[in-house]
Amino acid sequence: MKNRIMIILAVACAAVACVDPNPQIEFGVDTDNINIGAAGGVRKINISSSGNWVAMTESPWIAVSPANGRGSVECVISIGSTVVVEQRTGSVRIQNLDTEEKRDFTIVQEGFEYQIALDEPQVDVSDYAAYESRYFEVNVRSNVDFDVVLPEGADKWLSYKKSDLTLDRGARPRVSKVRFDWKVNSRDIERIVDVVFEPAKNVQMSRHDALKVVQKAALPISVGTPAGDSLALLAVSRGLNMFTEWETSERMEHWTNVSVWKNGPDKGRVRSVQFFMFKTVEEIPFEIQYLTAAEEIIIYSNANHFLRSLSTGEHITKLTNLKRLTIGAYGLTELHPDFKNLKNLEYLDLSSNCFQTIPDILTPENFPNLHALELNANQRHTIYDLSNDIRESVGGFIDEPKFPERILRWNNLDTLRLSVNYLQGELPKMLDHEKWTAEEVHACDTLPEILIGLPKVLPETEFFAINFNRLTGELPEWLLYHPKLDLWYPYSLVFQQEGKTRDGQSTGFSNEPASLDYYYQHYPKKKYNPNNRTEE
Repeated sequence: MKNRIMIILAVACAAVACVDPNPQIEFGVDTDNINIGAAGGVRKINISSSGNWVAMTESPWIAVSPANGRGSVECVISIGSTVVVEQRTGSVRIQNLDTEEKRDFTIVQEGFEYQIALDEPQVDVSDYAAYESRYFEVNVRSNVDFDVVLPEGADKWLSYKKSDLTLDRGARPRVSKVRFDWKVNSRDIERIVDVVFEPAKNVQMSRHDALKVVQKAALPISVGTPAGDSLALLAVSRGLNMFTEWETSERMEHWTNVSVWKNGPDKGRVRSVQFFMFKTVEEIPFEIQYLTAAEEIIIYSNANHFLRSLSTGEHITKLTNLKRLTIGAYGLTELHPDFKNLKNLEYLDLSSNCFQTIPDILTPENFPNLHALELNANQRHTIYDLSNDIRESVGGFIDEPKFPERILRWNNLDTLRLSVNYLQGELPKMLDHEKWTAEEVHACDTLPEILIGLPKVLPETEFFAINFNRLTGELPEWLLYHPKLDLWYPYSLVFQQEGKTRDGQSTGFSNEPASLDYYYQHYPKKKYNPNNRTEE
């Protein structure tokens, strides 16, 4: 038995002695090729080897880690992003340093396809928001420059501003922002617009996204009812960003600066309203159009009025029942063309705006019922010497080439205020205007003979103010002997000018009378006003 055991042990030892302590592993790589997208990335490979090896590539966009070693190893192949549209190919060689054996594999990277891609295909916006919130931004990922195309009509409420697309990495897509600004939706109909991003060059697109913009419909207002009027008032107040609010728990007839019709078909509806102390950068809100029963509207004191160049907008021009309208200190530089629809106006105050010229639309033909026109203090900047100032857009009718003669031909006016502007030149003599006739003068025992043959300018005007302009030259006879001159407080409201003209000329009238004694000699039946007498 002992001998048998010895034999078994001897055989076992002989078997162990035959095992190679350093077995040989076949040299190789577990892949022949790698395919990857344009953005690049990493791939893993396995190298089999018993000895030393090294990895090599001539392509700078390919990196192998580790790049050398001994024995079998898992390697990471890092492939950078391409910058071209075309496909590119590279190779990696693994070489056994002990045996000089080589193993090659190929890397094929696709090029970038042309694309215009959006994160979100649709944007939903409200019907109303505060002015500074009426926008949204869209990120556009693209490797081709593009234009933004709005469908016909969409530009009336949607506009855009596109940032520059910097293609600093060739065909690699970059992100640019497009800002869209939107306007309030005044209709109870949803707006839907498909915005197209049109490539600037003719290329084959692999992805070409469009943007759908959906704007919520406005809440309907019950037009022609007290309830509808109350909603319109609140909406206009919101749109103007008024500093005060109405107490909506009270009936509308008790709201501050609001009056309603007490009787008639419009009973309970707004008769007059005043909007004041607000801050807006837009035209008058569209909800104003629903106040169709109003005969007086006052909109006054915009905190931005010296900073803006605004239009009235079209909506207020639909209130054809208006008799009295004030839009003051708003920042107006123009009136909407449809402003002439307000033919029932009797009183119009556009003071303290920023008009460069008197709007051409203001004519007696367009406003046959108007008897009072207030256009004073349209100065955006206060300038004493016009010849020594280079600022533009200063208001004050500074672009009027001479005194606006057309206003003096408005015979129906009983009030005309043009004070505190930059009107320059001489008062026109109006020699081609209608004249006072002998029949008219003799029919009225208060009219003097000196009027006969003089221009009959502003015959109904009882308040006339042109002070603190930049007028020069002679006072015309039609003014010096005007039947209402003594009612005009002429020394303060007519004769008094200030500063210098654009030519550097000192302002004032060369023939300003020392007193009105000459006047009362021709009008002996007028009550003498000592306030019109000056010290000699």
